[in-house]
Amino acid sequence: MAGINFDDRPILVFWESTKACLLACKHCRAEAMDALPGQLSTEEGLRFIDSLAQFGRPYPVLIITGGDVMMRSDVWELVNHANSLGIPVGLAPSVTPNLSDENIRRMKESGVKVVSISLDAASGAIHDKIRGVENHFEQTVKALYALTQAGITVQVNTVVMPENVHELPALVKILKETGVSIWEVFFLVSVGRGKAAPELSPAECQDVAHFLYDASRYDLIVRTVEAPYFRCVVNARNANDVDHADSADSADDANPANLANLANSAADSADDIAAAYGLGSLYRQLSTELRERMGDPRTQARSQSSKTRDGKGIIFVSHDGDVYPSGFLPIPLGNIREKPLATIYRENDLLRDIRSAHFHGPCGTCEYREDCGGSRSRSFAATGDALGSDPACPFPPTHSGHVPELVR
Repeated sequence: MAGINFDDRPILVFWESTKACLLACKHCRAEAMDALPGQLSTEEGLRFIDSLAQFGRPYPVLIITGGDVMMRSDVWELVNHANSLGIPVGLAPSVTPNLSDENIRRMKESGVKVVSISLDAASGAIHDKIRGVENHFEQTVKALYALTQAGITVQVNTVVMPENVHELPALVKILKETGVSIWEVFFLVSVGRGKAAPELSPAECQDVAHFLYDASRYDLIVRTVEAPYFRCVVNARNANDVDHADSADSADDANPANLANLANSAADSADDIAAAYGLGSLYRQLSTELRERMGDPRTQARSQSSKTRDGKGIIFVSHDGDVYPSGFLPIPLGNIREKPLATIYRENDLLRDIRSAHFHGPCGTCEYREDCGGSRSRSFAATGDALGSDPACPFPPTHSGHVPELVR
């Protein structure tokens, strides 16, 4: 991602290829069970994929999602067409009977770069309640094993909210046992079915963000969605790891200096870190349980914190071709049936303001407005202003930039 101009192109294009899905997840932004009228046809989907080449190289990664992408009978035609153009493709299927051994085999053979699966708890009681399907937890864990054993890179998506936040340490253990490479944690935004679900408080968001940094030290790439303040946490924690490399690819865990630093950092207890960063009881509980389950950290942190946000490096195309800054920010920007995505992305005034960090309120004066910028989706959901401030942000707008030193 280094060197990519987000004013010119995104790194991720999410295409909600269908609204159809056999699940009824309580937090989902999509509210349909069946395909809705107006869904892009196969021909229109192929033309849309063709249009992504207008961004130039490196082409953005196309994430074909839904609903359930496997509900489209032409999914392999779409995937193969993108691959023929050199456009990287990821799939986000639901765990249903459509995620069969045959379709997993076709994912591998068709060159799908990554498959993302949702797992929201470490127990069936909570996960099944969230997903609205009995025994779905067992089916999901089985699917994770099947995908990783097929040699596919797997990302697990987890929505975090008060109902499941205490499941996170046990969930890390499941991810490691099933061979998952990437964990993407979505901080709930009240849209779609999620309007009825409670969100974490700002203090709880900070506690969870620090826990996620800890989790990334178990050889697990950790990312967040609608929690750009995670970058502030990553930057602060990295500053206390002298030899830490921000990119997992450049980390050299075999280097004696890195190993020594890792050992020193591993000696810091949850209480040490909580005291250094002003964290609460939720962090102490999550971090302590993580070490009880996983032992001391084993690798350098693998938390990723690129400077993207809704509409900056990320863009969303709905089932009917409408374009949005993200799937959680329901402000239509245009339609790909009428105008190429590259033109919409580059020329829309709202997107330009988002990428320029022209925000209102505390986000507009915060020294981290370029690196973080707050969740545009949460601001809109809370206030109706997509350029307003993120009400879940745990950091004051006049943060001094001082990074507290951990007690050694």
